[in-house]
Amino acid sequence: MNSFGNIFRVSIFGESHNKGCGIVVDGCPAGIPINEDDLLIELARRKSGAKGTTPREEEDMPEIFTGTFNGFTTGAPITIIFRNANTRSRDYSRFLEIPRPGHSDFVAKNKYGGYTDYRGGGHFSGRITLGLVSAGAIAKKIIAPMNVKATILEVGGSKNIDEAVDKALAEKDSIGGIIECATTNMPIGLGDPFFDSAESNIAHIMFAVPAIKGIEFGAGFASAKMKGSEHNDWFVDTLGATRSNNNGGINGGITNGNNLVFRVVVKPTSSTYAKQETMNFTTGKIEDFEVEGRHDTCIALRIPVIIESATAIALADMALIDQQIPRVFNKK
Repeated sequence: MNSFGNIFRVSIFGESHNKGCGIVVDGCPAGIPINEDDLLIELARRKSGAKGTTPREEEDMPEIFTGTFNGFTTGAPITIIFRNANTRSRDYSRFLEIPRPGHSDFVAKNKYGGYTDYRGGGHFSGRITLGLVSAGAIAKKIIAPMNVKATILEVGGSKNIDEAVDKALAEKDSIGGIIECATTNMPIGLGDPFFDSAESNIAHIMFAVPAIKGIEFGAGFASAKMKGSEHNDWFVDTLGATRSNNNGGINGGITNGNNLVFRVVVKPTSSTYAKQETMNFTTGKIEDFEVEGRHDTCIALRIPVIIESATAIALADMALIDQQIPRVFNKK
């Protein structure tokens, strides 16, 4: 439900406008140096305030409650908490009778009998990804020298990011984007055939990131237009390096040592200032609807670090399963 992983296991909690949110990281090896400053470096990349992002500004100050001692992980569960402060819950009360199109309002109310905290999306909010970024900062230390890097390829169908964002702002609408993630210094052997394949594990956690609607590895959907002789990655040395990387660094569900490469699709932010028509569930009539409050014009701008973090979490779990990572670091 709210957890991911077998050995390196993360469990998210909290709501957007409640007291706070956070994450519990279990199965983390002992002896990894970590403190709040390490987390802040990654969290700064997720912050709002820049052009095209929500004007809601939170301090996003992580508090490590458990699992560290003298600046190192202890092997016990790590609990990281973020306290909410800059909330405007009055912006969301209308969504009880008029669920926002594209949001979780309608399904959450029906699944949980109306008991969900609807303010700011509650537990469905993108704010909950603070925990993923924090766990990802720890995971990146675990998987080193593997290096995960995500970049925005395009937003709103354009490779000119600034121009596309400016256009969306002028039109008072939202836009999506495509993000590519590449991991270098990959080992051979992570993942298993079928249900726990490297693709399965990575795709699983990617779809836990709000707004992600699709994923492709290597050549992805373009593979359908290729011949086998074109798609095959020919070996160029006895270590397994290949001339191309159409398989994205995975064969048979197992990493092959080449760069792990995939792309994800980020949908346009559902909250948009553009006028829409939707159902008023109290009156049973269709009416004009505009979303007020604070939201991102292009959420894709803040997602690369979340994609990196989610990737690192999946890789850390697979590496621990494969016993490529020791359970104790810096052992004296």
